Amino acid sequence: MTFLETDIFAKIVAGDIPCDKVFENERILAFRDIAPKAKHHILIIPKENYITAQEVTEENKALFGELFLVAKEIATDIHLTGYKLAMNVGETGGQIVPHVHLHLLSPDFKSEL
Repeated sequence: MTFLETDIFAKIVAGDIPCDKVFENERILAFRDIAPKAKHHILIIPKENYITAQEVTEENKALFGELFLVAKEIATDIHLTGYKLAMNVGETGGQIVPHVHLHLLSPDFKSEL
């Protein structure tokens, strides 16, 4: 199976695979990670499939910025006063799923993502 064939997040957005949803609007979906690295480990993804953050452009920078605003909103909703945000970029950067995703982790995160 190739990197591009492993886009499980596109299947989640399409409703083919269920998720533990914590936020959704017309552009963004956020759900709990099925293999959490912290008490709170939430993945925040654009519904449109961008493979890596290398695809940020002037035209879509608002969408990428919205990922961070959603992270802030979720962290506030679950009463996190501190948290970690992480985004792996590309296979050599540790990205496993070929769909942009922002990790929101509570302070008790493990160091590896």
